[in-house]
Amino acid sequence: MSDQQLIRGTMVLTAGIFLTKFLGFIYIFPFTYLVGHQGLALYAYGYLPYTVLLSLATLGIPLAVSKFVSKYNALGDYHTGQRLLKSGLIVMSVTGFIAFLALFFSAEVIANRVLDPDNLEGNTVADAVFTIRMVSAALLVVPLMAIIRGFFQGNQSMGPTAVSQVIEQIVRIVFILILTYLILYTFDGQLGTAIGFAVFGAFAGALGGLAVLLWYWKKRYAGLQEMVSRSTVDHKLPLGKMYRELLRYALPLSFVGLAIPLYQMIDLWTFNPAMMAAGYTDTQAETYFASFTQTSHKLIMIPVSLATAMSLTILPTITAAYTQKDTEKLQRTITQTYQIILFLTVPAAAGLMILAVPAYGALFAEEVTAGASILRNYAPVAVFFAVFAVTASLLQGMEKQRMAVVSLAAGLLFKVVFNSLFIGWFGPEGGVYATFGGYLLSVCINIWAIGYYASFDYRLVRKRFLQVSVYSLVMVLVTWYISFGLQRIWPVTSQGNGLLVLGISVTAGIIVYLNLAFRSGLAGKVLGHRFSMLNK
Repeated sequence: MSDQQLIRGTMVLTAGIFLTKFLGFIYIFPFTYLVGHQGLALYAYGYLPYTVLLSLATLGIPLAVSKFVSKYNALGDYHTGQRLLKSGLIVMSVTGFIAFLALFFSAEVIANRVLDPDNLEGNTVADAVFTIRMVSAALLVVPLMAIIRGFFQGNQSMGPTAVSQVIEQIVRIVFILILTYLILYTFDGQLGTAIGFAVFGAFAGALGGLAVLLWYWKKRYAGLQEMVSRSTVDHKLPLGKMYRELLRYALPLSFVGLAIPLYQMIDLWTFNPAMMAAGYTDTQAETYFASFTQTSHKLIMIPVSLATAMSLTILPTITAAYTQKDTEKLQRTITQTYQIILFLTVPAAAGLMILAVPAYGALFAEEVTAGASILRNYAPVAVFFAVFAVTASLLQGMEKQRMAVVSLAAGLLFKVVFNSLFIGWFGPEGGVYATFGGYLLSVCINIWAIGYYASFDYRLVRKRFLQVSVYSLVMVLVTWYISFGLQRIWPVTSQGNGLLVLGISVTAGIIVYLNLAFRSGLAGKVLGHRFSMLNK
């Protein structure tokens, strides 16, 4: 495959991932309007354990299979990649079925843990059990897609993955919104029934994505068989050796990718009980839980996704530079990665923190006081989400993935130990503080490890961080002043007022920050290699 085709394929995959994430973010607004925070909490009770079990069932398979297939194709052995796909479909069917059984039959245990069986208000245990069991069906299909996507990517074909992800997301969202509306507003059904069918959208979306992949497979079958016929060697790897190599690639990727779902699983198990022990009602606990794990989380993941997407594209360079012992290139690439992350996430987090009330009021229109309080405290954690994801990837590129696993384990232990304690001390924001503490610990370990193993000099990064912080502070002061004045004229008592205040304030903040960054030359130094006009 030519470099031009490879670049085009990578752009297609990046665009597909971005569109998938954007759709996954945008649907939360109409869905919240339909089901409220109580419905969002019930949705999370099913979706969070599903996400963790899905990750365990697939074990980072797409990237691992991609790396495996690409390696043996480069050696002229196309037989081994196709053998992996054929046997892998059987293995993924088995692991998916086991994960399905595990989630289906643990539904009552999970539901009784997160909800009070004697609760007379809010969601019931029966609703949670139904929701968890409905979403478990998706585990029968999604693992199959994982290995097929990895196989196509290993053959430098990014289109099948990108298109199937987008179709999967579209089918899922359409299913969720239409079924929820019909059950609640046409057939006058119960909220628990609507949420149960909403999470079943994961299964419907998976079928749509799998259909796309099978279509691509049929279309390209002849070409794939021709590649096999051109093989110059067949390593004839035993299945045991093949899967040991695959797991060696997959396990670190899987564990680090589980970071946010594992943190949210800890909240699933401890947040509501700790809140009720602190004197909050079941309904109050569920409202804060929905804001923490769904609405506010979706908002802070916007800058995280953008920053990590822009920085991760230069991470393959890390592996090459570290392997070739090119110290200068390694230092330069790590520095560039840090700069991108800080340049984008610090002002975004600061803006979300200062505009928490109009942002929550404009986008979700209900439970503004509770939601804005969570968002205000949660926004700074976005910086640590992004820095952890990128530093973990840097360590993987340097073949030091064990340090990333150690740092994640340390952060999770902090979260487990302090989550309930902090909620008892600080109320619902305590869950945020425990996540902040855990990620801070993990990031510190990763930063130290990169400095130690790559002999990385952090002086320039510290200088850039100081610049970004100063410009972000100026932006925050201007934004706060404008927002404060606008809220005197248009109090955030309606969604329209919230949108007006938010739109004007965000626009002013962006203008101030980018103006400072452009005139000082910071924008050119950080992003000039991507956008040449910033160097002018």
